[in-house]
Amino acid sequence: MATLSMSRMLCALALALAAAMVGANAAELELEGNRLLVTGVLDGSGLAAFNEHLATGKVRTVVFENSLGGTAEAASEYARAIAASGVNTEAKGQCHAACAYAFLAGKEHRFGRGPTVNGLLIPLVARPRPDELANRWRGDEMHRTLAEFVTPASQGTEPAPVAVANAGNERWQPARGVLFTSSPTLFGRVYNTFYCDGSQGRDMSKCEYLADADPFKLGVLTPSPAASGASPPPAGK
Repeated sequence: MATLSMSRMLCALALALAAAMVGANAAELELEGNRLLVTGVLDGSGLAAFNEHLATGKVRTVVFENSLGGTAEAASEYARAIAASGVNTEAKGQCHAACAYAFLAGKEHRFGRGPTVNGLLIPLVARPRPDELANRWRGDEMHRTLAEFVTPASQGTEPAPVAVANAGNERWQPARGVLFTSSPTLFGRVYNTFYCDGSQGRDMSKCEYLADADPFKLGVLTPSPAASGASPPPAGK
C-alpha cells in the first residue's frame, strides 16, 4: 500500500496548493490553438465568452485547470454548451464540483498529462453504494446527479450548505464527494478513488479509499487512443 500512501500525500499537497491559489476569481478563458483553457471559478461571468468560442467551431478540447468551484447553474450551462458542441474535455490539476460536472459533459474526458497531480471531485450528498458508483456518471444518470446537486437538502425546512458564497441552494460542500486522482510515479500514473465526507479538510489521507472504482471502468475518464484495447492501470497499484 506504499504507492497508495504516496498517492494520498501527493494529492493532499496538490489540493493544499490549489486551495491556496483559489479565491473568488471568476473564470478566465484563453484560446491556445484548438484548445480553450478555462481557469478559476465557474460563476457564469465568463459563460457568454465561452459560448462564443465554441460557436466558432475551432475549439476541439476544453481544458479546465485548477477550477475549484462555482455555482450549480453555471455548471449546468457549461455542461450544456460542451455537450451541444461535441468537444472533448480535459482536467489539469484540480477540477472540483461545478468544474467536475462541466468536465463530464465532454464527448471524451481525460486528465492532463505531465508531472501534475490531477484530481476530480464530484460532489455527492452521501457515500455512493457500489451499484450507484458503477452507473453514476453515465448518460441520464449524470443528469440525475446534477439535479441532486441543485436541489435543496430538505425542501426548504433547513438551510442547505453551499460550496461558494452566494452559490444558491446547492446541497454540496466544498470537500465532500467522490475524489478521483491521478498521480505521477516512476512507473507511470497511478489512479485512485476516495470518498471524502467533508470532515477531512485538506488532509486527504482521512478520506475513505474506494476499491473497485477505477475511473476508466466507471466512465469518468475516457481511455486514450494509444491505450485502446488495453486495460487501464489498476487503482492503488
